[in-house]
Amino acid sequence: MSQPILVFDMDGVLVDVTESYRETIARTVQHFTGVEVTRAQIQEYKNQGGWNDDWRLTHHMVSAGGVDVPFEEVKAHFQRIFRGNGTDGLMLREKWVARPGVLEKLNQQFRFAIFTGRPKEEAELTLARFAPGLVFDPLIAMEDVEHPKPAPDGLIWGQTERSLDLPRYAANVPSVPGFYIGDTVDDARCARAARVPFIGIAAPSNPSYIDLVFLFQAEGAYAIVDDINYLEGVFAS
Repeated sequence: MSQPILVFDMDGVLVDVTESYRETIARTVQHFTGVEVTRAQIQEYKNQGGWNDDWRLTHHMVSAGGVDVPFEEVKAHFQRIFRGNGTDGLMLREKWVARPGVLEKLNQQFRFAIFTGRPKEEAELTLARFAPGLVFDPLIAMEDVEHPKPAPDGLIWGQTERSLDLPRYAANVPSVPGFYIGDTVDDARCARAARVPFIGIAAPSNPSYIDLVFLFQAEGAYAIVDDINYLEGVFAS
């Protein structure tokens, strides 16, 4: 029998993006508006839902600051900060969350997949850097879904027979249940819409930790943990 599947979000779940994506949002908004943005303000937007795409969120925050700049210009500046020239971008500040051996042990019980709002190239670069020995299949990224989270497209494609309409995922459809693991209310709503059990990541260091826990509870989370190093305890029973 096939193993059950764990589908991971990436940012804030597999990878700590506090000093990469979140810092890039803050720097980009400050560049265009001259206003410093706090991590708490960014998290407040994330908790509202509908802001899974960091490019769109950054452009919205710039516009809310009273500056009229085309989306593509904001995105280009964001990418210059995040990617840099390949050796100096904030992407290199990312940290892998799992302690050595944690995911490898879970992988004996579950097969792994990813559904992320990242561009696929950036997801693949990060996996190659931190986890070259782990297999996440399928890797469903920004380009692979017509409707981004909180729409359930990525989980439906990765989890149900409707995947068979999409040949590139047909071989990866599991025949047994799985879970989606995410760190935002959009992740939770995506899982609920797809009827996939959701495990919420709510780090105590999150400036809106309590609010996030309540949001996950309201969305019917199967479990809520501090980070993925605690997942083994969720499945121990």
